[in-house]
Amino acid sequence: MEDIYGVTVVPKEDLQLQLQLQPQKPSPFRLKLRVPDVGRALQDMAKTREAGEFLSGALAGAMTKAILAPLETIRTRMVVGVGSKTIHGSFVQIIEKQGWQGLWAGNAINMLRIVPTQAIELATFEHVKRVMTTAQEKWNQSESPKLQVGQLSLSFSLSWLSPVAVGGAAAGIVSTLVCHPLEVLKDRLTVSHEIYPNLSIAVHKMYKDGGVGAFYSGIKPTLMGMLPYSTCYYFMYETLKKSYCVTKKKESLTRVEMLLIGAFSGLTASTISYPLEVARKRLMVGALLGKCPPNISAALAEVVREEGMMGLYRGWGASCLKVMPSSGITWMFYEAWKDVLLAERRKSKTQISTQG
Repeated sequence: MEDIYGVTVVPKEDLQLQLQLQPQKPSPFRLKLRVPDVGRALQDMAKTREAGEFLSGALAGAMTKAILAPLETIRTRMVVGVGSKTIHGSFVQIIEKQGWQGLWAGNAINMLRIVPTQAIELATFEHVKRVMTTAQEKWNQSESPKLQVGQLSLSFSLSWLSPVAVGGAAAGIVSTLVCHPLEVLKDRLTVSHEIYPNLSIAVHKMYKDGGVGAFYSGIKPTLMGMLPYSTCYYFMYETLKKSYCVTKKKESLTRVEMLLIGAFSGLTASTISYPLEVARKRLMVGALLGKCPPNISAALAEVVREEGMMGLYRGWGASCLKVMPSSGITWMFYEAWKDVLLAERRKSKTQISTQG
């Protein structure tokens, strides 16, 4: 029914029925908000190879340091020239002055240091080694990158590089850059317990006296010492492990074999780089002793002048007693934790290869 203006009047009940029967046109604008599933993302990340290697390194480092903390304390004191020059003498002095707990002086910061250091170091080594190996295989199948300069053509090849050596060098550099402040704090707590009785006081006093730069004291000699040690250490372990497995015609090492090969690798790397370690320690704690050499060369010259060539290996025995079991136990725990954390990944990979 229309009125005089031509407007149709529809009863309310009929209008509601028409609206219900009329199809609704979708709106061109639609806003959807999805909350990310953080829990699932973390679970997926934890199942990756990199996460398993990172966590394995952290657990291996923590377990090793908890066992060998007393040897680390004695070694640090002997290297920097504090107290007795013998292992037994240093042990007795610590017990007399600080009691048994003195053998674990600075162990809290040591644990805070070694967990991220070992995790970053081992994860970096594994990742860089895989990347380098893949790059070598790719470049061997195709032509290596070339640089054309006029009539001169330069070809870049990775065949002469060892993925293990490059991975070891990268592991040492990355872990040092990230965790060096914790190393400095640990040395201060160990050597000058009277001045730095606990971690909070050490952090406050160091920042007040030298700012952020104080936490990176001796970073250059540390990197110079770490580079040959880390490169040799990982190269020796991987080479010996591979050669031993080939000789014995076996796919993997037993725990005892990992312990022995890891210990020998640590001994070799420590012996080669130990003079740089002595110089590094001298530079890091030189300010506390009132004599800080300007650079690593001056530190080495000072040691030779005061103690002769044998001074470059002062504390080497204590270092070996610490490095050998530390290296062996670390590799043993690391490989064991990898077997546990990456077992599901290896199982699924084996199933896929079998089905293929």
